[in-house]
Amino acid sequence: MLKYAPKGKHFGFEPIPSFFEKLEEKYNGNTKMYSCALSETKGETTFQFVKNAPAYSGIKKRKYDVKNPEIEEIKVKLEKLDNLIEDAFKVDLIKIDVEGAELGVLKGAKETIKKNRPVIVFEFGKGASEFYGTKPEDIYSFLVDECGLRIFNLHDWIKGNKSLSLDDLSKTYHESLEYYFIAAK
Repeated sequence: MLKYAPKGKHFGFEPIPSFFEKLEEKYNGNTKMYSCALSETKGETTFQFVKNAPAYSGIKKRKYDVKNPEIEEIKVKLEKLDNLIEDAFKVDLIKIDVEGAELGVLKGAKETIKKNRPVIVFEFGKGASEFYGTKPEDIYSFLVDECGLRIFNLHDWIKGNKSLSLDDLSKTYHESLEYYFIAAK
């Protein structure tokens, strides 16, 4: 993002302390880093740090595609994106990769999303979201009905094709056809 939007203001959120320190050092001055997990609430929670497969780390235990996951449970801060971004700031893009906790992140950014209507790139699929109790209907209702956005799979959005209906999103989810989505105007 820094390469393609060098004049933009960038924010990053990393709950794993050692990863946060490395990111803050690497992007010092170019990105405002926060040592927290984003959610729909502010506070503190346990976080499952999968030491031998960090990309699977998240607030809740989930299905891991690694033999014998080495999990260290740590405490992390929770923040709402709405509380961290100044009201006057224009948000154009949000990227979410939180191993199943997408709906919580989105709900904690509701005012930012409704005000700015940014493009939102997010992962959503079986193997993670069901551990948070999130169904396609929940994602669709929030993004489409509450925030006025449309949902696309990544390829259709790039090609300018039509957005997904609830049935399309549900089929894509239940058949594990795609994990990457875009929400946009």
